[in-house]
Amino acid sequence: MTEPAARTVRSIDDHLERVRSRLERLDAPAAAEAAANGAVLVDIRYAALRDRDGLIPGALVVERNELEWRLDPLGDHRLPEATGHDLTVVVICNEGYASSLAAASLQDLGLHRATDLDGGFQAWRAAGLPVVPPAGP
Repeated sequence: MTEPAARTVRSIDDHLERVRSRLERLDAPAAAEAAANGAVLVDIRYAALRDRDGLIPGALVVERNELEWRLDPLGDHRLPEATGHDLTVVVICNEGYASSLAAASLQDLGLHRATDLDGGFQAWRAAGLPVVPPAGP
């Protein structure tokens, strides 16, 4: 019987640092410029945050647990915007943590231009960029 392979143990902070080292993260103004030049902004925040804080105009809303299926250009469940592996995708979460992991996952699928918004939706709003306010109760 062979010995199992050694397992690498790391903290989420270590993992996040490693993942981010391969991303060209964008600040809010750069993300807005990227969108103006054809990048797809993808909001992965959960519904309660979108309901509380609003939406970025033009951003696709894709729940995190569906992201890879919806953006895989080869997948049966892809969105019409998932046109190819050269697509520039900017993933947005609330504060820029989960989006880094999600963008790295998209890169693993071959979407080599996937990245995320440093600081997330909160950075977008703080930069004074457009936000569609949440609907009233």
